[in-house]
Amino acid sequence: MIRPASYLKIVRASAWYDLVVTIGFATPWTFTAIHGGLNALIRLLGLPGSLPPFAPEHMLMANLLGSIVTIWAILRLRNTQQRYGRYDATGRFLFATWQGYALALGAHPILIGFIVAELVFGIVQLVPVTHGSAGRPDMGLELEPVELRGG
Repeated sequence: MIRPASYLKIVRASAWYDLVVTIGFATPWTFTAIHGGLNALIRLLGLPGSLPPFAPEHMLMANLLGSIVTIWAILRLRNTQQRYGRYDATGRFLFATWQGYALALGAHPILIGFIVAELVFGIVQLVPVTHGSAGRPDMGLELEPVELRGG
């Protein structure tokens, strides 16, 4: 189990990672630079192949990913909450699953580094957090009451 303050530091660290890694995906111009940088990294590491050129539809998907993940990271930085860490862990396992699927279909092995980061942040954001003086675990997924209004 981990203390709440330590857990929130993990949530912030994962948000900073997301911001740094994905903000460049948010626009076509910055993504073009990131794409070129990843190809340069592939050559530098001596890995085989390269990333293929992106069609406009691929660029759109990359820009949507970059936009939403950047906003999600900023939310977690500005309003860090345990529940956001739990949701983020779920999203990371989904991302790792689809990245693994792409890898299995022949995507470039440079994805392995991203898969590892997703899994590590996902696992540490699922660690139980101590709650109060009793030290009981708190999973941070409590539901808030919803008020229904008649119309």
